[in-house]
Amino acid sequence: MVLRAPILFIDHTPSHWSSLNDSFCGNKKRQSPIDIVTSHVLTDHNLVNFTFLNFSSPHVFKTIENNGHTVKCNLVKNEVEVSGGGLSETYSTLQLHFHWGDTEHHPGSEHLIDGHRYPMEMHIVSLKKGLTVEEAKADPEGIAVLGFFINATDDGDMSEPWSNLTSYLMNKTGKDPAVNITDNISINDLIKNVDLTKFYRYMGSLTTPTCNEAVVWTVFQEPINIHKNLTQLFPMKTGLNNVFRPSQIRNGRQVFASPATPLPHSPWCYDDHHDDHCEYSSLKWHELPQSHCGKKSQSPIDIETKEAMTDKHLNNFTFTKFDDKHTIKYITNTGHSVKCVLEEDMVEVSGGGLGHVYSTLQFHFHWGSESHGSGGSEHTVDTKRYPMEMHIVNKRKDLTLEDAIKTQNGLAVLGFFIEAPHASKNSGGSDHDETNPTSTTTSNMEPWKTLTNYLSKINNTKSKVDFTEKISIDDLLGNVDRTAYFRYNGSLTTPSCNEAVVWTVFKESVKVDQNLMMMFPSQTKNHNVYRPVQSLNGRKVYTTAGSSVHGPIIRFLLLACLCHFFL
Repeated sequence: MVLRAPILFIDHTPSHWSSLNDSFCGNKKRQSPIDIVTSHVLTDHNLVNFTFLNFSSPHVFKTIENNGHTVKCNLVKNEVEVSGGGLSETYSTLQLHFHWGDTEHHPGSEHLIDGHRYPMEMHIVSLKKGLTVEEAKADPEGIAVLGFFINATDDGDMSEPWSNLTSYLMNKTGKDPAVNITDNISINDLIKNVDLTKFYRYMGSLTTPTCNEAVVWTVFQEPINIHKNLTQLFPMKTGLNNVFRPSQIRNGRQVFASPATPLPHSPWCYDDHHDDHCEYSSLKWHELPQSHCGKKSQSPIDIETKEAMTDKHLNNFTFTKFDDKHTIKYITNTGHSVKCVLEEDMVEVSGGGLGHVYSTLQFHFHWGSESHGSGGSEHTVDTKRYPMEMHIVNKRKDLTLEDAIKTQNGLAVLGFFIEAPHASKNSGGSDHDETNPTSTTTSNMEPWKTLTNYLSKINNTKSKVDFTEKISIDDLLGNVDRTAYFRYNGSLTTPSCNEAVVWTVFKESVKVDQNLMMMFPSQTKNHNVYRPVQSLNGRKVYTTAGSSVHGPIIRFLLLACLCHFFL
C-alpha cells in the first residue's frame, strides 16, 4: 500500500528497505502484506457492515499519476469517507492505487489467500478523520486501507469505467506526472458487485517505505473480475513490473473475518468420532503438510512420578502481571479449544529454570465429555487423567513467534490440572505426589463463573468476543502451589506439533466446581479435545526439589512469588 513513495523499486529492492532512513520496514511486529491462511482465521462479530460516503459519486476522482512504482488516483479532498466495519473512527479517503506483476503469468497482488496470489490488487487509502498524514502514520490505527483483489479473466468486465480508467495509464514523463481525470468514474463503478460484507481484518503496516505500522487492514474476500486485456495494460503502458512487496511474517497476529465470510473447516480433529468429520484424526496428524507430529519429542506424556529426577535448578518462577485484571483481550472457540488471548507485551514469565524471559500470549483449555467422571487432561500422572487441563502459552521475548516455533526452547507452556474440589487423591502415585483436594480448593468461584459465562457467546466454531470483565490469571489459578512442578522438553499438542516447548506441569491441581467444568463441552459442543499421550522416547522428566513436602507447607515456608504464567 502506497501512501508516499520516496524510493524506486529498481533502486532499492524490498530486501534493502530496512536500511533506509527513518524506515520501519525492518520491524517484525506487524508488517504487511501477509498470506491470509483461512484455516487460522477467526470470526469476529464486531466486524459489522461498512458505511461508505460518496463511493457512488462520479465526481470524486481528481487526478491520476504514475509515480514510478504504482498508478495512483487522487480523490477530491473531504468528499469520500469510510466508517463502520469494526473501525473505531471515521476515515477520510485520500487515494486509491494498484499493485501488479509483469504479465498474465506472473501475478502481482500484495496479499495472498492460502498461498494464492491474484493478478492485481487495488488499495483504497483513508486517514483517521482530523489527522494529518504524519499524525496518522504515528497512530497504530491512523490509516485504514481497503484491499480488493483483481482477477484477470477471459470473460471479465470490459465495461466503460475500467476502460476509461486504463485509458489514462502512461509512462512517467515530465516533472508533474499527474493528469486530470475528466471521465465520470465512481469508486463503486470499479468495485462493481463485490460483496462488501465479506472481508478479513488484521493490524499491519504500509507496504512501501517507510512501512509505518499504522494500518487497519481490510481485505475483501471476493475479487473484482475484469478482462485480462485491461489488466495487462498496467505493466504495458506504465513500463512498471512486479510492483508489490513480498509477503511478511505474521508474527502471531490474528486475522479475523466478518460474520458473512465463510471459513473452511479445520482439516484435523482429535478422533474419528469428532462431531465434524475431518480428514486427519490424531493418529494421522503426522501426514499433514509441514507436520512435526511424528517426531520423537512429542507431547503430552504420562509423567511417572517415581522416575522423575530432582533438579535443583528448578527454582521459583517470577510471574509479571498475572494479577492484572485487564490483560485478557478476547475469548474464542477455535473448534479445538477455548482460548483466551492476552494483550500484547503485558504478561511475562521468568525464573523456574527457564533461562529466558517469556512473553505470555494466551491460555486455553482441554477437556473430555459431559459424562460424569470424564477425563480430559492432556498430560497424565502415573496414568491418571484429570477432568481438564489449562495451558498458559509463552514465547521467548527475544524471538518472533515464527522463530520461536523453530527453536527448542522457543516456547514455554505452563500446564495446570483442573478437577472438582472433592476429587479423590491420585491413586497411581506415591503419597508425596498425591493431590490434596482440601488444601487448594479454589475459595472463590466467581472468576470461573465470569469466564464460563462467555461460553454461550462463542458456541459457534471460530467465533470470538471481546473480553470485557475484569479477571486475572491469578484469579483463575487461585492459591494453587506454583513451587512444585515437573519439567520436560516436548512439543505443541496440536498440529503442526513443533518440538519447541519447555513444558512445566504443576503438581497441584486447580479446583473448579464440577458444573462449571461441564459448561466447556456442553456450551461449545466440543468433546474429548485432548491429544493421547505420546511416547517418552528416552526423554527425562525432572521435578522440583523438596517435592515430598505438601503444597500448603511449602507455601507457608517459602512465600514464593506467585505473579503469573500461561500457554
